[in-house]
Amino acid sequence: MKNVAIILSGGTGTRFGSDKPKQFAKLAGRAVIEYTIERFEKSADIDEIIIVSQNEYIDYMWELVAKNQWHKVSKVVNGGKERFDSTYSALKTLINYDGHCKILLHDAVRPLISDTIIRKCVDALESFDAVDVVIPSADTLVEVHDDGCIANIPHRASMRRGQTPQAFRLEKIRQAYEKAAAMGKFTFTCDCGVLRNMLPETRVITVEGDENNIKITHPLDLFIAEKLLQEKSSHALNSANLDFLRDKHMVIFGGGSGIGLEMMKVATLCGAKVHIASRSHNDIDITHLDSVKNYLTNIVVEHGNIDFIVNTAGVLIKKPLATLTQQEVMALININYLGAVNVAIAAKERLTCNSGMLLNFTSSSYTRGRAFYALYSSAKAAVVNLTQALAEEWIEDKVKVNCINPERTATPMRTVNFGEEPADSLLHARDVAVKSLEVLVTQGTGMVIDIRKSNCKNQPS
Repeated sequence: MKNVAIILSGGTGTRFGSDKPKQFAKLAGRAVIEYTIERFEKSADIDEIIIVSQNEYIDYMWELVAKNQWHKVSKVVNGGKERFDSTYSALKTLINYDGHCKILLHDAVRPLISDTIIRKCVDALESFDAVDVVIPSADTLVEVHDDGCIANIPHRASMRRGQTPQAFRLEKIRQAYEKAAAMGKFTFTCDCGVLRNMLPETRVITVEGDENNIKITHPLDLFIAEKLLQEKSSHALNSANLDFLRDKHMVIFGGGSGIGLEMMKVATLCGAKVHIASRSHNDIDITHLDSVKNYLTNIVVEHGNIDFIVNTAGVLIKKPLATLTQQEVMALININYLGAVNVAIAAKERLTCNSGMLLNFTSSSYTRGRAFYALYSSAKAAVVNLTQALAEEWIEDKVKVNCINPERTATPMRTVNFGEEPADSLLHARDVAVKSLEVLVTQGTGMVIDIRKSNCKNQPS
C-alpha cells in the first residue's frame, strides 16, 4: 500500500504581511517549505510527495525540487483560491491510484513536523479510515455568539487543538470531496471537516501531535520556529562526532587564547589542519581587510582549499560608555564588528570552492544590551544579524554561515573583566570548543546555536 504525502502550499499568506507567500519566507537560510518537504522526503514511511502550489510558483517549486534533489516528489500541481480547491486538485491527480492508498495532507507552513507524527498517522490508517493530529488545549476555549457574547464554554478536558497532517484512506477522502463538490459545498475549516460533514458515519481517530509542530501564520512565528530549530540542532549535536574533521583545513581567527585556542587543540587531535590567525600569534589584524585577505590567500597557495573559517576574535572592556577613551571605543567596534565583516568578505571566495562554513561567535548579551559593556553587547547583536543576512545571501553558493552563542565561559577575556568567579558557574572553554566544532558538520545555515552547561554535561574536560 502506497503512502502519499500531499503538501498544501496554495496559500497567499495575507495575514503574514509579506509580498510573498509565507511558505517561501526564509527560516534559518532556507524557505519554510523546504524544511517541510524535507521531513517527508527523509521519512521511511512516505513513498511519494505531491506539492500543491499557486500557479505562479509552480516553476519555482520545481527549481527547489531540483536544487534539493527530492526524489520522492512526483507532481507539483495547481491549487485554488480555497483550501478545499487545493486538496481537491491533488486528489484528482490520484484518479488512477489504488483506493486503499494512504494519504497524508499537510500544511506547507508547518516545517517542524516530526517522524513520530508521520508514523503515527500511517499506523493509525491500518485500523481507521481517517486520522487527525491533535494536542491538548492549555487554554479555556470559549464559543461566542455573533454579538460577541459567550454562547458556551466547553469542558477543556475534552477539547483539543488540531494540527496537520490529516490522514485518510484515499477512497474515503475522495468520496467525501466528490460528494461535497456535487452539492456545491466548498467552505470547510479542514479536510477532516469535509469528511465529517459528508460522511458522518466515518470515525476519525486522533493521534497526539507535538507543541513544536507550529504553523507559521505571523512573522513572530518565524522567530519561534527558528528558536525551536536551534534547540533541535543543539540536541542533535549530542550524537555528533568529530571524525569528519580529519584532513580538513580550518582557519581560526582569534585562536591565540580562550575558545579559539581550545578549538585548535581539539581539531588538531581529530586530524584537522588548523591555521591560527591573531595579532599576538602572527600579527594578523582583522580590523584591516587586506591583512585578512592576504593571510587567507597565503593559506590557499600553500595548503589548498579552506573548508572552515572560524572567527572567535573579540574584545570586552567593562566600564560605563562615557568613561571609555576614543581608542577603546574604536577597538570595541572595530574588533568585535568590523573584524567580523572583514573576515566574512575575505572568507566568501575561499569557502565557495568547498561549499564550506563560516562560523561566527556572539554572546548571550546579544539578546539584551548589558550595562557597562554596551558596545560589546550591541556589536554581538550585529554579528547575529550579519550571520543571518549572509546565510541568505550565500545560500545559492552553498556556503553556510552559523553563529555560536555560548553561556558565560571561563576565558582569559572574561577573567580580566569579571575577576575570579565560581568555577561551577561557568562553561569550560574546551566544552564550548567541542560543541562548536560539532556545528561544522551541520547542513543548516543562518542558525544561532546556544551552548549551555545543560548540553555540555558529557563533554570531556
